Amino acid sequence: MIRDHEERVVWYSDPKLWVELFVLVNLAFLTLDIYIAHSINQFRRSAEYVPFYFSLCAPAVLAVGLAAEHKWHHSTVWRDLGYLVGWSAVAVGVAGVVFHLDSRFFYERTLKSLTYAAPFAAPLAYSGLGLLLIMNRMVDSKTLEWGQWVLLLALAGFFGNFVLSLTDHASNGFFRSAEWIPVISSAVAIGFLIVPLLMPVTSKFLQLCAAVLGLQVVVGVLGFCFHAEANLRGPSVYIWDNLVNGAPPMAPLLFVNLVLLAVIGLWVIHKRTSKEFI
Repeated sequence: MIRDHEERVVWYSDPKLWVELFVLVNLAFLTLDIYIAHSINQFRRSAEYVPFYFSLCAPAVLAVGLAAEHKWHHSTVWRDLGYLVGWSAVAVGVAGVVFHLDSRFFYERTLKSLTYAAPFAAPLAYSGLGLLLIMNRMVDSKTLEWGQWVLLLALAGFFGNFVLSLTDHASNGFFRSAEWIPVISSAVAIGFLIVPLLMPVTSKFLQLCAAVLGLQVVVGVLGFCFHAEANLRGPSVYIWDNLVNGAPPMAPLLFVNLVLLAVIGLWVIHKRTSKEFI
C-alpha cells in the first residue's frame, strides 16, 4: 500500500510526465482536426495524408515509450522513441507550412494571398509538440530552465493563435465584432507570458499571469460555441458539410489547450523560485 501511494504521488507530481501526456493527447486529437481540415478538398494531394497517418501512429509510439519508462524502467527506449516522434513532428510541421503557403502565397506573395491561402501557421502545431518532446529529453525537469522552456513554447503557441485568428477572421473582414476577441486576448497573453522569460518576477505576478490564462479559457470556450452555432446555422442541411466548409470547430479550443501547457510552465517556475505554490 505504501509503495502504491508513492507511485501515485510520483504520477501526479511529475511535470515531465504531464508534458508527455499533453503531447500524446494533442497528437491524437490532431487526427480528427486534420481529417476535417483536409476533407474540404477530399485529400486531393497525397501529401495531405502524411499528418493524418502520423497523428494516428505517433501517440501509439509515445505510449510504448511511456510504458517502457514508467513500467519497465527502460529510459533509453523512452528517450529514443521520443526523439523519433519529436524530430518527425518538427519535419511534418515545417513541411506543412511550405505546402500551405505553396497553395497560393508563393505565386502571388501578397498579404491578400497570405490571408486566403490555407492556414499557413496551423502545421506548426506539430513542430511545437515535437520541440516539447525534444526539450523534455534534453533539459532536467527539476530545473527552472525546464519551466521556462515550457512557457516559451506555450508563448509561441499563443503567437501562432494570434496570427491564425487575425488571418482567418480577416478573410471575411471581421464581419462580427466578436471576431476581434481572440486577436486581442492572444496579444494580452503574449504580453504577460513573455515577462517571466525576460526577468525575475514575484509570486503575485505569476498569479496575475494565471488569471490572464483563465480569461483565455473563457475566450476559447466562447469561440467554440460561436463556431458551433455558425456551423449549425450553415447553408447545408448536412452538419458534416457545414463542419468541413464552415468555421473550424476545434480552432478556439487551442486557447484552452495552450493554457494547460502555460500553467505547467508557470507552476514549475513558481516552484523553483519560491517555497509557495500558485
